[in-house]
Amino acid sequence: MFNRIYHLMIKEFLAVLRDQKSRLLLIVPPILQLIIFAHAMTQEVKNVTLAVLNQDCGAEGGTLVLQFQNTPTFTNVLHLQHRNEIDPTIDNQRAIAVLVIPQDFSENLLASDRVPDVQILIDGRKTNAAAVVGGYMQTIVQSYAKNHVSQSSCITPRPSVEVVTRNWFNPNLIPQEALVPCLICILATVVGLLLSALSIAREREMGTFEQLLVTPFSSLEILIGKAVPAMVMATFSAGLVMSVVIFGFGIMLKGPFLLLLLSLESFLLAIIGIGLFISSLSMTQQQAVLGCFLVMPPMIMLSGFATPIENMPNWLQTLTIVDPIRWFIVIIKGLFLRGMSTPVVLANMLPLLAIAACTLSAAVLMFKRRME
Repeated sequence: MFNRIYHLMIKEFLAVLRDQKSRLLLIVPPILQLIIFAHAMTQEVKNVTLAVLNQDCGAEGGTLVLQFQNTPTFTNVLHLQHRNEIDPTIDNQRAIAVLVIPQDFSENLLASDRVPDVQILIDGRKTNAAAVVGGYMQTIVQSYAKNHVSQSSCITPRPSVEVVTRNWFNPNLIPQEALVPCLICILATVVGLLLSALSIAREREMGTFEQLLVTPFSSLEILIGKAVPAMVMATFSAGLVMSVVIFGFGIMLKGPFLLLLLSLESFLLAIIGIGLFISSLSMTQQQAVLGCFLVMPPMIMLSGFATPIENMPNWLQTLTIVDPIRWFIVIIKGLFLRGMSTPVVLANMLPLLAIAACTLSAAVLMFKRRME
């Protein structure tokens, strides 16, 4: 049996590696996608255009405007002259936000018994950017007011509590530190799912599947011979992506590499089981590719990669339990960002192994049924 599986694995390796498109699929697309996604998929807000309506005649209003102009976030500041210019500025998306400084801003800022206020108007159509820009603007205004009070000679009560914030695991809140390791999981999913989904469908489309059926191979042996090469090649592709992440982006692995490798293999077992199930259902490679694209978007959206799972409805959170990407993202972020301990890694590997057992069993049963 092992000799038959070995020769079937060699045949599968040759079928993939002799095809130039398949060779490129293993190397070029994952690296290109990693570089593009790492720079494009970011929650940072940069190069923002801000509109300012300064109605204050004092020096403090102009100084506050300079605080915004000297901030890297706001690269372009539009100066409005009248309040009726605010609506068209927001409507036409000339600026994402408008800062309105009232006429009595300097007077209230200098007075010890008054509280100065400013108005911030934000374009709510860009929900994520609006929240980030609003936080930036509030921080700048509050910092300016606090510094002005500390430099002023007027008697102003000091705040009783000073809040000091520290960020663990990603002290500088660099988006790439949290995003790029997750891309290893996403790209490994794409490669592993496509390689396994095309394996049996390719045999059917090329007319060699009937030849495979007349050989002394059992259905289990055929699936093992298809799964192992796909797993080896997907591991190789994921290793290339990890090398780019570590040496190209400078994101160091804080946990044991052996744990990362074991969790990767557990994850690929689950993904390849899904791919073989799709391949057993497909008659052509085109159907297999369409099946992959039918499965991948829900898996990625339910994994917590883009939105936190805690924000989803309860019934949808229950559905994410069967998503292998969800568990591997927890492992890979934990190993890269904080050096997750071995018991926690193993606890997240158990669901992956359970999903792999279910998907591989379903692939075997479906393949036997289609053979009959």
